[in-house]
Amino acid sequence: MLLTTKYADGLPLYRFETVLSRHGIDIPRQTLARWVVQCGEHLQPLLNLMRDKLLDSPVIHCDETRVQVLKEPGRDPSSQSWMWVQTGGPPDKPVILFDYTTSRAQEVPLRLLAGYRGYLMTDDYAGYNAVAAQSGVERLACWAHARRKFVEAQKVQPKGKTGRADVALNLINKLYGIERDLKEASAEQRHQGRQQHSLPLLAQLKAWLEKTQPQVTAQNALGKAVNYLASNWSRLERYIEAGHLPIDNNAAERAIRPFVIGRKNWVFSDTPKGATASAQLYSLVETAKANGKEPYAWLRHILERLPQATTVEDYEALLPWNVTAI
Repeated sequence: MLLTTKYADGLPLYRFETVLSRHGIDIPRQTLARWVVQCGEHLQPLLNLMRDKLLDSPVIHCDETRVQVLKEPGRDPSSQSWMWVQTGGPPDKPVILFDYTTSRAQEVPLRLLAGYRGYLMTDDYAGYNAVAAQSGVERLACWAHARRKFVEAQKVQPKGKTGRADVALNLINKLYGIERDLKEASAEQRHQGRQQHSLPLLAQLKAWLEKTQPQVTAQNALGKAVNYLASNWSRLERYIEAGHLPIDNNAAERAIRPFVIGRKNWVFSDTPKGATASAQLYSLVETAKANGKEPYAWLRHILERLPQATTVEDYEALLPWNVTAI
């Protein structure tokens, strides 16, 4: 109940402490916090197996967001730390993993994705460059980010006038329209549809980009949007290489949203152990949800069986896609 209340419902521990006290149950939040940390540690074998499954993915989506941790050794309480999310896995066995670090440096994704071979979908943050430079890793860029920058440029255009941002947005929206039409298609059909319909639009957009880039200044919103498109072009157009490749990084943005919503309620983590436990529990709860499991029922199921688990097979049987009894 504690894990579900905090990590599925976003209720801070001090509020859960209050809820319990209304029912005559006196459990200090320090005890609740210790239980969360201990559960994260006990459930680490499941997280290891989930990471193995993630690294088998043909495509992994990555994103990161800030988290404040008050009692990090040698750091000011106001320092920013980071929560990273990676999502992937086979369509019928989705995996969502969170990781807390004090750093946003490229060493972090290098560690998290060690040994990965496949496509990596990210925004244009340079921290992913080292991973993308490795043999067997192909980097994709996010059209949603590119589109957002043109939306910002459109907002500062003179009212009622059609400008250059509208031209780019019209073509990008057409690319998304093709994706909507192909949503239910097989990977092979989607690949064919993209080659037939998306490829000419991309050629049109590229020609517009080459004509427009010398005519804009880097400082204004349009210039920033155009330069973003130009600097990421080769990674943006790659999604048409195969039918299973995504057009954007929305899967990672959706995956990280529950953490962002929870953060608005609890604001910060007290200790690094607590932040690590949050990463572990968000990973478990969000992966359970992605696999159609109700978090409370699944957590209860695995916590009851965890003490008897002694082999890899025992732990594998507890993974959300292998549990059918709930």
